[in-house]
Amino acid sequence: MAAPGYGKRSVPDQGPRRPEAFAHLPAREAYVAAYLDRLPEGAAMDVKTLAKELPYGQQALRTALNALSAAGHLRRVREPVSEDRTQWVFRTYFSRTARGDAWWNRFLNGDDTTPAVEQPPATSPAYDALAALGRADARLSLSAADCAALEPLAAEWLARGASRAELIRQLTAGLPPDVHSPAALTRTRLKVKMPPERALPPGRRIMECTGCGAPGRPEALSGGLCRPCHGEAPPEEPPVDVRAHAAAVRAASRAGRDRFLEKVEKHGRSPVTLPRRHPSGQ
Repeated sequence: MAAPGYGKRSVPDQGPRRPEAFAHLPAREAYVAAYLDRLPEGAAMDVKTLAKELPYGQQALRTALNALSAAGHLRRVREPVSEDRTQWVFRTYFSRTARGDAWWNRFLNGDDTTPAVEQPPATSPAYDALAALGRADARLSLSAADCAALEPLAAEWLARGASRAELIRQLTAGLPPDVHSPAALTRTRLKVKMPPERALPPGRRIMECTGCGAPGRPEALSGGLCRPCHGEAPPEEPPVDVRAHAAAVRAASRAGRDRFLEKVEKHGRSPVTLPRRHPSGQ
């Protein structure tokens, strides 16, 4: 068991326990899910504790928990003990029934009234907003591949509080007469006009990435995982070649010295002369 107030929490409106409840998962993930399903409320669900009880190592269990999170069976959160106390607790909410991101987002925002059976949408709200750009202005008509490539940036807009209408309005406002590359222009506007992050209201649950524990809004953690844990880490800047930089500095120094010596040879004296003394001697 975890410390009082921490550990496992079961979500409401779950389906009954059935032998095939986790048949859609790979064997290892199904084994781990069945074990978690039978843990009591408040049981410890950290990787080290699970590794002592299950026939898997810590790294294998981390991978399994990430897969269960992506499949919609669990979310990690931190939340205050009460409105008048600043103590925070870390909990893992588990659902025997797989839930979509929309259900988890509503649940973590305090709405527990969503029915248990929920079919995930075919496309995300961010994708739908990008697809609607062409209907708002034909100059920004995007292909399906363009919408899929730009979806993470549009999803970040929505995660920061922008509405679908505001997103479309900002992307289509003040377009040039001719748009030769709608996808490139849309990408630039999504990055340049990105709204600022909003502060979380007091008392709200803060979801954590199941993989690395990084906090974030539920809307920004698709499948309970952050972008790096999804394999969507931004490309790293190319490393600086220190030796090449040092060689360039030395070459510039030698060039300056050579120019100085050329002036000395040409004039027969140093080009740097001292000012003449005043006749008064001052």
